[in-house]
Amino acid sequence: MSKGDNSPSPKAGGVAAAMSALVLAVLLAALDQTIVSTALPRIAEDLNGFDDIAWVSAAYLLASTAVTPLWGKLGDMFGRKRLYLGSTSVFLVASVACGLARNLPELVGARVLQGVGGGGMIVLTFALVGDIVAPSERGRYQGLFGSVYGVASIVGPLLGGVFTDQLSWRWAFLVNLPVGIVALAIAARLLPTARRGTRGARIDYLGATVLAAIATGLVLVTSFGERWGWGSSAIVGLIAATVALAVALVPVERRAAAPVLPPTMFASPTVVFSSLIAFFANAAMFSVLVYLPTYLQIVHGVSATLSGIHMLPLVAGLVVSQSLAGRRAAHVERLRTILLAGLAANLAGLLLLGTIGAATDTLVLSVFFLITGVGIGMVPMVVLTTVQNSVPTADLGAASAVVTFARSIGAAFGVAVFGTLLNTGFADRTSGLPTGGGFDATRPDTISSLPGALRDTALDAFAHAMAGGYLWIAPALVVGIVLALFLKPARESGETTTTDHSESADQSATTDHSKPVPVAGPGTDPVRTA
Repeated sequence: MSKGDNSPSPKAGGVAAAMSALVLAVLLAALDQTIVSTALPRIAEDLNGFDDIAWVSAAYLLASTAVTPLWGKLGDMFGRKRLYLGSTSVFLVASVACGLARNLPELVGARVLQGVGGGGMIVLTFALVGDIVAPSERGRYQGLFGSVYGVASIVGPLLGGVFTDQLSWRWAFLVNLPVGIVALAIAARLLPTARRGTRGARIDYLGATVLAAIATGLVLVTSFGERWGWGSSAIVGLIAATVALAVALVPVERRAAAPVLPPTMFASPTVVFSSLIAFFANAAMFSVLVYLPTYLQIVHGVSATLSGIHMLPLVAGLVVSQSLAGRRAAHVERLRTILLAGLAANLAGLLLLGTIGAATDTLVLSVFFLITGVGIGMVPMVVLTTVQNSVPTADLGAASAVVTFARSIGAAFGVAVFGTLLNTGFADRTSGLPTGGGFDATRPDTISSLPGALRDTALDAFAHAMAGGYLWIAPALVVGIVLALFLKPARESGETTTTDHSESADQSATTDHSKPVPVAGPGTDPVRTA
């Protein structure tokens, strides 16, 4: 536990059990999007909502991103356990509502509520790790959650296909209930119950509203930019409004008594650089995780299930590198080296994927996937650990929310930009092909309607459009590498954690401040100055 908490630290076995509850929660939130994406066509058919089906995914992403900073700050102020249990309960209730939805508006509304709960689950989970274990152990445990995301990206579509084909698309939502109840029961029993933060401070409603509006603008632009037209008045207006709100955010937070984003974070190179690295790394990661299965299914003609099996080398690389990076992250001086190595491996993977074609051998693809997975696995949670070790204890939740927010926006940005690059590239390369017989140059899934030779030409065009997209995304990782070169982890920069002085008055009568305050897990959290 972090300093300033009154509850006893969990023992080693308790830490492992508490982590199992947190891992289950992250798995639910991570699986939710990937399971649902497979079920969307059937949902659109059953609920007669083809024109607006994109809102099923966008509503969850928008809500979860918008509430992330508020959940993080409220956890700092009122204690993370109670809010974690509350957000998980909201997620489960909303999951049931999704599964019982009778029409598309009901489903979209339930997805908004589900996103509110899911956003809290994610950011509070990451912050709770900072409560439960010592700083030297955070990287190791945060690595578990990075692996969960990789596994969910593969398992989700498989489960979604099974539920949709064998049972009902409603089970893509209802399956959350039994798993979530187990996670809630473990969490209620084993998570620390300490009250934290600034007692009596007012909630920064204005700052939370501005941040939510910024998130809304970013998600709408990235989700619907191509559909509405990047040059349309709606998209241009959203971009202008989002930029204006971002400019207004700093003075708003400086005036707040308990800001959702403490102004010191804006001045912290560690927080700013780490968040930007998280943004660029997630943009690249999700362009890989979302679109490679599409390449395998369309170009290589494999089923959704087999495409998941083909992606196993990527998942293996991700899980192994995540574990190794988490263990080495216990040494602060290694954090920047790990980030640079991960970003470089990820960049190498994208450059290799930039060479794929319709005839690329499966074994060669497996090597490319493995290298890309190794790079993906070494970055996200090391970034989060770097930030958590660089901020005051009272701001742990807010700092975790900043990184989570950046990652969410990066994922949406990467998927949107890569989708535009892929569709534009494919349409340009197939503009001379006949459109009769069902083929549509704006829809790669219609390639199968072409006769033999023309079909081969279209498949090669799609593969090269995919490769070109990865080459265009690669510079994002170059920017990440440059930022990592200037990143100085806590002990180098002097940005370090202080005790929670808002609680010190309440503890002064019972705490001997001449002695170190214990933290959960092995070791102690040295007293540091911000």
